[in-house]
This record gives sequence, C-alpha cells and structure tokens, in this order.
Amino acid sequence: MAGSIRAGVVGFSGYSGLELVGILKKHPEVEPVLLEHRAPTADEIPVFDDGIERLPFKPETLKKGGLDVVFLATHHDVSIETVPIAVDAGLKTIDLSGAFRLRTVDNYKRWYSFEHKRPDLLAEAVYGLPEYFRQVVKVARFVANPGCYPTACNLVVRPLIVSAVLDREAGIVCDAKSGVSGAGKKPSSKTHFSGVSDNFSAYGVMFHRHVPEVLLTSDVEEHEFSFTAQLLPVHRGILETIYVKTSEPMSYADVAELYEKQYGNEPFVRIYPEGRFPDLQSVVNTNYCDIGIQADPKTRRVTIVAAIDNLVKGAAGQAVQNMNLMLGIDETAGLL
Repeated sequence: MAGSIRAGVVGFSGYSGLELVGILKKHPEVEPVLLEHRAPTADEIPVFDDGIERLPFKPETLKKGGLDVVFLATHHDVSIETVPIAVDAGLKTIDLSGAFRLRTVDNYKRWYSFEHKRPDLLAEAVYGLPEYFRQVVKVARFVANPGCYPTACNLVVRPLIVSAVLDREAGIVCDAKSGVSGAGKKPSSKTHFSGVSDNFSAYGVMFHRHVPEVLLTSDVEEHEFSFTAQLLPVHRGILETIYVKTSEPMSYADVAELYEKQYGNEPFVRIYPEGRFPDLQSVVNTNYCDIGIQADPKTRRVTIVAAIDNLVKGAAGQAVQNMNLMLGIDETAGLL
C-alpha cells in the first residue's frame, strides 16, 4: 500500500536532508514526515511548504507518531545527541553523519578530535554499505550510513584487497574530487561562491576524517593508503581516481572480471567497458556508482575511476537503500 511506511527526517533543510525528502516523496511505499529538532530559521520556513506533516523531534512524539523509521541528516555533533532518542523510542534509525561509523572511541579521539559519549551505540551500529553488509543491514535496528568519499573508494578498493591481487608495498592512492555540496550547507570562506568559482583546492590532506572508513571497511593499513580530497567548482558529484599496482601482470579483462564477479548482480554498481570511464554527468541525480578501469600488464599499474553523486549514493540514496533493506521491501524502491 502506497504511503504505508512513515519515515521521519531530522535535518531536512540541509543538502542531504533536502535530497532525502525528495526521494522519499517519490517512493511508492513511504510517507515522509519532517521532524523539527530545533526552531527553523527564516530561510528554512518555506522549505517543503506542500502539506508534508511536521512533528517536533521529542521522545513522546516518536513513540506516538506512528513512525517506522527515522533518518538523521544532521551534523555529527547533533546526531550523537539525537540518535539515542530515536533508537530508545524503538524505531529503525539511519544516521547520515559520521557520528557512529568508526566503531571505537579511540577512532573518534584521533579522527574527529572528541570524546564519544555513546560507545554502546558505536558497538551496535551497522555500517550501511549494502554491497558488502546487506544481510546485516536487513536485521539491524541502527545503521550508520557511509560517507560519500568512502562509498566510492571502498567499492573500488575492497574487491582488490579481498582478491589479494595487489602489490600492497606499492601503496594505494585515492585522488578524490567533490562538488561543494559535500561540505554541507553552512557557508565558510572556502565554500562561498567567490572561494569556489574559478578555483580548485585540496583539503584534509592525508588526515581527512573519511580515511578510517576505508581502512576499516577494506582492511587497509594506514601506511598503505594515501587520500587527498579536492573541492570542485560544481554543486554535486564525486570523481575518484585510484592508483594501484598488482602483484602479477593483469589486463583490463582480468580486473574487470574481478569486479563483475563481485558486482555483477548489484543494482547500483556499473562496470564500464574497456576504454570508457565515468564522469560526473554519468551519475548525478542517480544512486549509481560507475567504475572504469585502465590496466597496463607490462608495468602492473592499474588505474580505476569511480563516480557517484555525493548527495545520492554518497548520502540520501544509500540511506533509502538501507531503509528498504531494513524494512524488507525492494532494495531499489524509490531509487530507479
């Protein structure tokens, strides 16, 4: 029955939250509900002025509001405070922030520079990369949605690690570029129009807080992995170019076979034919991760290009994919 699932969204005025509500509005089985965790600012009041129900984000509301699932599209500081409320209310919960992705308090001390207040929920949170953790997501009550950069990087790197085809001493280099929406809606000197337009800059060099998601998910050692995030003068989209060296000579066909074996039945991963590579226009406004491959058997070098929409497969779309799994409905519902 259309609209039988009531999905609450906290943080609906941010870029990921706006995208999430837009997807849920088109979902054949979902009725979105806007959950207000604070008083809206003047520029947020007109958002979704189209009859969508609004409720205050309070424990009593969550318990009596007839909700089935709650999404937190909020900053990690807010998620740490609000996720426990949703979980304690007995609702399926999906957090789009980085607040519960890293498994241990020590990881948060190092990569986020704060003392995590809920190690119990850190231990319970399921990392929501469906292509690898689908069966665990299906039975989870709380999912930590992956970051945008790690989503594309893990989909490329993990099959290479699992297949043990890499010369790991040669290292793994991920050169990653994102549209400015990946920095969130709150303006800064780097994300104002004058700072982004006609510009191209690197940030978080070597110690970006998304690095540990790749280390933990793909079982990579920190000394093996070099990651640089860069800000493109566009609104949305991520393009990652990943450089590796194989232990034995491998052709395009060899590498493509490895990826096809892993992703041949995946609805949202597309492997390109030889000589073709994805670009941002290939994936924006979709939940796809597109992968292109170039291999040189003589030098054992392999270059993989991956593209996603940071607001869809890198955030809201993947969150809906996880919701579909958690609630036992078609994984692709609302996303194709």
